[in-house]
Amino acid sequence: MKKILIPGLLLLMLAVNLAKINYENATQTSGKVERDGKVTGWGLSKRNPGVAPVPDPGAPELLKEYNGIYIGDTQKNKIYITFDQGYENGYTPKILDVLQLNDVKAVFFITGHYLKENRELVNRMLDEGHEVGNHGMMHKSLPTLSEEGIKKEVKDLNDLFFEEFNKHMRFIRPPRGEYSERSLRITQEMGYINVFWSFAYQDWLQDKIRGEDYAFNEVSKYFHNGEIILLHAVSPDNAYALDRIIKNAREKGYEFGKLEELVR
Repeated sequence: MKKILIPGLLLLMLAVNLAKINYENATQTSGKVERDGKVTGWGLSKRNPGVAPVPDPGAPELLKEYNGIYIGDTQKNKIYITFDQGYENGYTPKILDVLQLNDVKAVFFITGHYLKENRELVNRMLDEGHEVGNHGMMHKSLPTLSEEGIKKEVKDLNDLFFEEFNKHMRFIRPPRGEYSERSLRITQEMGYINVFWSFAYQDWLQDKIRGEDYAFNEVSKYFHNGEIILLHAVSPDNAYALDRIIKNAREKGYEFGKLEELVR
């Protein structure tokens, strides 16, 4: 039997496509928070312009207990930008250009796949003063794993990051926005701060590209004090609207902060 040799480029394309499929299939649920090992998806009330949304009952108290955050000080007109990076779609360089031009620092939550395939971009994030956070080695739902599984999913990525950049990650965004009291406890004991969000919209699906204007209107409509924005860097809508979003926020009196301000 002849061996079939697959070119390296084809292998890379297959790996990227698999990462995209796994990432885009990640679903987010919401409902009442269960204080045990059950899976809970991060959920927020219906958004109102200028007003911070309300999380599911019990969620803020649970996060506070385990040193997690989803919003900053609602008495201060500050906004914090974060990006989830499951795979690279060619828009991160533009996003970094815009952030640098506007002197805004962000947190980029990366997966193991992202780090392995985009070391130069991760290095640029760090060089330009951004924070790089843990989004899971394989983007697995943490509360569905055993305690050993959770530690491995988180530690493997941090170890790879440390090997490359000689520093540890300190923020984690639970893959799929799914968590449990157990997963919050374990990751806190590992030294992490769980970071959720007070604004997000469906911006990661490649069959739902709706344009720069849509992204600008969707994000800028819901600015609120202490806002932690979740955006996906795979979206061309976000990449091309980001400069307008930042300038519009500043015109409305908002400043952009660094997430580390919330955990000092």
